[in-house]
Amino acid sequence: MRFLFCHRSNAAATTCIAALLLLVTFPLAGRAQDNPFEQFPLVIHCKYNETYHSFYLSRISQDGVATYQASERIAGTITLDGKAKAIGGEGGGTCVGKTLAELRASHQAYDLNR
Repeated sequence: MRFLFCHRSNAAATTCIAALLLLVTFPLAGRAQDNPFEQFPLVIHCKYNETYHSFYLSRISQDGVATYQASERIAGTITLDGKAKAIGGEGGGTCVGKTLAELRASHQAYDLNR
């Protein structure tokens, strides 16, 4: 763990504050890009077979495919720039074929508030 000590003179204090801001700002910006869970919504809700389902973010693979699961063993996938697809079924409901931007615009995707 590193410690940064600041002296009490005006010039040193200004330099110290600038250094602290750099240390705090840039590592946080780097972490946001490294954490794929911050790029996908936590929950997506869809209507399938006349029933509304909540699909929860389950995993994100190395190639950027996010998998969402509902309680009745139904699931789907989506990528940051692709369209939602159903897993293991030909149906799919109101989410299939939509992008993340479209799901957010239709208020079907919910991001975790930070």
